[in-house]
Amino acid sequence: MTRSPIRVIVVDDDAITRSALAAYAEAAHDIEVVGIYENGEEAVGAVASQPVDVVLMDIRMPVMDGLTATAHILDQPD
Repeated sequence: MTRSPIRVIVVDDDAITRSALAAYAEAAHDIEVVGIYENGEEAVGAVASQPVDVVLMDIRMPVMDGLTATAHILDQPD
């Protein structure tokens, strides 16, 4: 039985951290990075517009911090 890959987005305001996290995730054969974003506001929009299984999110970011973004994501209907 073939399983679908785990769909992950990476959210961090630091470009090097974003790239490194995405590269580590992509190295796993069962993970697909479906988006890379630099603030929580972008993450909220991404989760609303596509299926995502895991969000790797920084807590301290400009525009919208990770805690606020996580609260918005959890409030979205399934």
